[in-house]
Amino acid sequence: MTHRARRSVLALSVVTALSLALPATLALAADAAYFPPAGEWARKDPAALGMDPVALAAAIAFAQSRETERPLDLSDQEAIFGTRLGSMPTRRAATNGVVIYKGYVVAEFGDTRFVDPTYSVAKSMLATVAGVAVREGRLQVDEPVAQRVADGGYATPHNAAVTWKQHLQQESEWDGELWGKHSNFIGKAAFGKGEKKPRAIKTPGTFYEYNDTRVNRLALSLLRVFGQSVPDVFQQQVMDPIGASSTWKWVPYHNSYVELNGKQVASVSGGTRWGGGMWIDSWDMARFGYLWLRQGNWAGKQILPPAYVTAALTPSANGPDYGYLWWLNTKGKNLPGMPATTFAALGAGSNDIVVSPEHDLVIVWRWHAGNAAEFATRVVGAIRK
Repeated sequence: MTHRARRSVLALSVVTALSLALPATLALAADAAYFPPAGEWARKDPAALGMDPVALAAAIAFAQSRETERPLDLSDQEAIFGTRLGSMPTRRAATNGVVIYKGYVVAEFGDTRFVDPTYSVAKSMLATVAGVAVREGRLQVDEPVAQRVADGGYATPHNAAVTWKQHLQQESEWDGELWGKHSNFIGKAAFGKGEKKPRAIKTPGTFYEYNDTRVNRLALSLLRVFGQSVPDVFQQQVMDPIGASSTWKWVPYHNSYVELNGKQVASVSGGTRWGGGMWIDSWDMARFGYLWLRQGNWAGKQILPPAYVTAALTPSANGPDYGYLWWLNTKGKNLPGMPATTFAALGAGSNDIVVSPEHDLVIVWRWHAGNAAEFATRVVGAIRK
């Protein structure tokens, strides 16, 4: 069954609006919720779910009108981000998206089956892989990474103090070079418009900096503790259980390979800043967002520990309302007009997943201009009180 070019929507849901502040209620709602089987996602008329179809249609029209200014061939990639290390598509899709309300599809627009890089949404996916590692006892977030990873990346006294939690909150201050990119982000050729000015490195856990080299170090460290590639873990432990398609791919850099048990294994990145990264369609992004809406539970299977989900959606000490590689809205600034419990995976372009537990809502909106909340608030405005 194709999802392309349909917009109609879905009826009665067995779930009620969720609140991150009420974990017991959330668990109950997750048990009763609809979970889409692999290969399909039930649709209901928005009016049957208590939405205003006219207002929802206006929200969709708004989203369709807000195409990103980035070229279709992404030829601005190196000017923005610096020298590429991995592949890029020859063409991206136009703006597209999916709206999931009370577990059902209420709207879609554009080519939602187009497999595109999703940039830093991959960071939230790395946080999910880390959650699986916690569930399996492979790591504890507050321990130094060096206790379990001995590949030289944490050999200096400074790096030896870095914890998994600091990596996840982008407060690690890990210092070094990985795959040809230094963590200092100094140099126009290497980092494009993202280059930074020289500064003193701070003590791990005392300073926030959005930094892909450090996130890529986290990805390599996860490979080490699992003893297998991160994409394999993500597929086996997350994407297959939630019924995702087989079209997504986590593309490594050309040089990001390590030896593992006598074989060359690719280490992946937390974005597409230097090419590669997670390439995925909007439906698989929606399933991923829906997993987090349901507190890491999928049809009774607890993929992520509830305590880990709660911690991941708690603001860090120094970040700009940031959790474990998720953007939060507890101060109402990252997603203006949305509830404080809203959280989002945000990628350049823009490629976004917005999750509002208060409204039982997941929105995927790709290749758009402006803040993701501009669309989300309009969808919320279509929900009748």
